[in-house]
Formats: sequence, C-alpha cells, structure tokens
Amino acid sequence: MKEQVLSDVVVLDFTQDLAGPFCTKMLADYGAEVIKIERPGTGDRTRRYGPFPNDDPDPEKSGLFLFLNTNKKSVTLDLKSDIGRRIAKDLARDAQIVVESFRPGTMERFGLGYKELEKINPNLVMTSISTFGQTGPYRDFKATDIVLFALGGPMYVAGDPEGGPVKYAFGVIPIHLGYVAAGATLAGLWTAEVQNIGQQIDFSMMEVLQSNANFQLAHHLIYQYVHEIPPREITGFGMIPFGNYPCKDGWIFALVLQADFPVLCNKLMNMPELLEQFPNVYDSSRKDEFDSTFINWLADYTKAELLQKAGPLGLNIAPLNTMEDVYNDKHFNERGVFTDIDSPLAGKFKYPGRPFLNDDMPWAIKTPAPRLGEHNVEILCDRLGYSKQDLVRLRQMGVV
Repeated sequence: MKEQVLSDVVVLDFTQDLAGPFCTKMLADYGAEVIKIERPGTGDRTRRYGPFPNDDPDPEKSGLFLFLNTNKKSVTLDLKSDIGRRIAKDLARDAQIVVESFRPGTMERFGLGYKELEKINPNLVMTSISTFGQTGPYRDFKATDIVLFALGGPMYVAGDPEGGPVKYAFGVIPIHLGYVAAGATLAGLWTAEVQNIGQQIDFSMMEVLQSNANFQLAHHLIYQYVHEIPPREITGFGMIPFGNYPCKDGWIFALVLQADFPVLCNKLMNMPELLEQFPNVYDSSRKDEFDSTFINWLADYTKAELLQKAGPLGLNIAPLNTMEDVYNDKHFNERGVFTDIDSPLAGKFKYPGRPFLNDDMPWAIKTPAPRLGEHNVEILCDRLGYSKQDLVRLRQMGVV
C-alpha cells in the first residue's frame, strides 16, 4: 500500500462521544498517529454505550467505541492533576493537531487552552468542538442534537400539518460535524505548514445545523424574502406515489415526481392509461385511489425485482432493506463498502468502511480501537522517557 497522506502527522485527541472521535477517526484512518487521551479508570463515555456482543456490557467491547476509534492509541491521564497536565503539554509540544470537545473554557481551566499551547507550539492547529461554540450567550449550555433540531428550527416544520412536530433521528448532526471538522482541521494544517501560522478552529454544532440540515437554508431565505414562517409539512405528503408500499417479500419506498410519472406508468407498470386517470401527481385527493392500483401491481414483484426494474429507468424506487439485506447487497460488497474489524476482546465484525475511493489517498484500518490505556508504556515511557517504575507510581497516584 502507498504511504498514507497523513502518515507524518501527530494528533492529540481530547474528545469523546460522537463528533470529536469521528473527526479524529477520519484523520487516523488516513494515516495520522492519533493519541487519544482518556480518563483513568473509565475512559471515553462511548465505551459504556451499546450495542455489545452477546449483550455483555464490557467497556472494551462497545460497538460504537470500536467503530469511532480505529487506528488510535489510548493514553490515560488525569488532567485535573499537575503531573497529568504537564504530560499533556509534553505531548502537545510535538503534535501538529489538537482536537478537543470539552465544554468551552475547560481546556483553559486545565492550563491547556490554545493560548497556552501556542506558547510551546506556535504552529499548532487546535480544533475545538462544542454545542454552541466558544463564545456567545449559549456557550455553556448543554444540548443533544435532538434538542438542537428543536432550538435551531428544523423540527418545527417536520410532521403532519394537522399534528405536532416530530423529532429527527438521533446522531445526525454529530457525525456530520465530525466529517466537516476533519476537513477544516486539514485546511488548518495546510495553512500551518504553508504559511507557518497556527490557529484555533471554533466548531459549533448549532452552526453546522443551520447551514446543512434538511431544508434549513431554504427556510432562512423564505422567512427573510417574504416574512413567512414555513408551515409544518411531511415532505412529499399527498404525492402520487409517495411513501412505503408492500410488495411480494417486504416493502419498498417510492417518490415519483411529475416529470417521471410517464416513465412509471408506461415503462415500469406498463399501464399507460394511468396517465389520463391521474394527470397531476400532486393531487392528494386521488392518492388513495392510485395507491390501491399501485399496491395491487407491486404484489407480483419482490424487492430485488423492483430495484432491478426501476433502477435503470431512473425512478426513485428502492427496497426498505433490513441490515441482512444491506450486508448481502452485491453492489455494496463489490465496492467494498464494509470492512472487517477484528477486536481482540469483542471479535470480528463488519463496519462501514472508507468514505470515498482514491488510489492516491489510501484508507486503511491497521489496528482496532485501543483498550483503555493500552499505549501508556509506548507513549509515556518509550517517547517521553518515563521509567516503568515512574509509570507504576503514576498509576498508584491515579494520574494514569
């Protein structure tokens, strides 16, 4: 395999939960040496999140942690102790990147804020990931991504117009933010290397939500252009066809726009008479009538058959796959969408693989997620010069 693009980059990782670890996972999977700093005894909170193999709640077997922390090295440090903070500074001195996801002000209280680390490493890039950013009236507030959907506006317009708002799925924003944070961190690294300038990158979950979630940008513009608050609606509500439909061996989802309706009737269903019966796919009063005909037609076909018929025609019709279907899908397997990760304790499982294909930017899982403190000896003794006896004393003191 070619040398990875980030093979000479050292990242000090002070993150936990979802967004931060996903950001540093992207860096690690493309070759960076990511040293994950964890709390002695407990580690990253996601070590306690399921699912676990055989429902055995072992912090070394969390499926979520194992996915988010591939190719990383785990070092335990109590950042509330003077010695722990001194070790963290020693590590930051030789790092190109620091990523942290504490509440704003926490790194400063540890004596590890950007202004302090900049003194010992002027070219350092620090990416700070938080809910509302490092400044502003909300900076110290806590919120999950579901709360952000409510506070930021998207949830107000989601749901049945006759009912109340509905929540979005959990975990949408943190993972997306991880992707964006990794890209911005690399841009910061490029600036540091080319212009010899370090910097702190301030990431706010709320601000990523405002610029990317669903139709949020359109809602911003509608409010400003015509001073209207967009109404609550179910996307595609009342369209012909729109929604989940039963077929011979399960369910499919269909969304067919007006321009594609002739293709559906003439080429897929071979029922051209439907074009005259249903001239307007947005006529919700005729939806039940069309759905009855559509469901009767679907009953003769399996999910796989419908995908093979509709796909070449460019129709938005696809199976509602189970995870078994997804893992066995020939397209996904041919492209290598999934990769096997073999953890010494949890065993071998399939996980989502590389985010894109590029022969000149090889992606690889070289090591599974680390056990808590697995690399204390390598990093503290072999790299920083502490003796094995020092490490024993540090452990007895609760520093590592």
